[in-house]
Amino acid sequence: MEPGYVSLFRKGILEERAGILDGVLKSCVLCPRKCRVNRTAGERGFCDLDNRVMVDSALAHYGEEPVLSGKGGSGTIFFSSCNMRCIYCQNRQISHKAAGRVINSGELSRIMIRLQNEGCHNINAVTPTPHLPGIARALLSAARAGLSIPFVYNCGGYENSDMIGILDGVVDIYLPDFKYGNDRSSLEFSGVGDYFSNAVQAISEMVRQVGDCLEIEGGVAKRGVIIRHLVLPGMVENSMEVLEAIKRNISTSVFLSIMSQYTPVRPVAGHPLLGRRVTKEEYDRVVNEALDMGFDNLFVQEVDDYQLTPDFDNDTPFKWE
Repeated sequence: MEPGYVSLFRKGILEERAGILDGVLKSCVLCPRKCRVNRTAGERGFCDLDNRVMVDSALAHYGEEPVLSGKGGSGTIFFSSCNMRCIYCQNRQISHKAAGRVINSGELSRIMIRLQNEGCHNINAVTPTPHLPGIARALLSAARAGLSIPFVYNCGGYENSDMIGILDGVVDIYLPDFKYGNDRSSLEFSGVGDYFSNAVQAISEMVRQVGDCLEIEGGVAKRGVIIRHLVLPGMVENSMEVLEAIKRNISTSVFLSIMSQYTPVRPVAGHPLLGRRVTKEEYDRVVNEALDMGFDNLFVQEVDDYQLTPDFDNDTPFKWE
């Protein structure tokens, strides 16, 4: 199956889309915060980024869902900064600030080609939202150089659906979080008071583009959507609200990845809710509710005490891989 961005490249459409995204940077509305700063003139909004791409690391990642990691790994590129400030974020070393290596789209393109040459099954852009114009330019160069594996858009769910619309045909696999079923929790734990409606609209647009199924060849995903939901300790009701929202607004056929891997980071070590791991009882309640609601396509995890927090101060953040 030919990736969508390759088809758009051959038709000249990918370059048009990259140009549109370049223009957005002059009054940035890439995410729902809509800071409207001119990033091409060096102005910085919430993400503290100008018009350049900033990357922390790029590697074959074996800890994603099995259909993404496969045997060769997911070619994961960790971009710096984020449009949210989740107080429990396991990637907070790179997501809570603009810190990393500034590169141009040509360098990013070469990273993509390197990951493909190493045998990775896809290009997995983690927290791509503030970097969209540079990523589009890199995909353009990489397609010209022979990139031919799926492009994965791995985001937190807090997306501007209009920008997702511009990505129609560019993204092969959407991998959004759906973190919260209400804006009260999103404001308290992630600093955004309008998460829910934006997540519903954006993920609905993702499903409109690539469908609510997951196309798999040889055990590896080629096209579709996987919605991730991290079960938080003491917040089972939030998870139930998320499942109800997906059922009501999106589809019960969509693939859900229900994650148990929450691990308290230092800033929330003493938090009354977030200061502990999720229990097996809490996690099982969420999984069973999903099954009762009619969600048949589930990725699930074991509930254990295994330490899964990456350390981006190391050259190999995922030391267990």
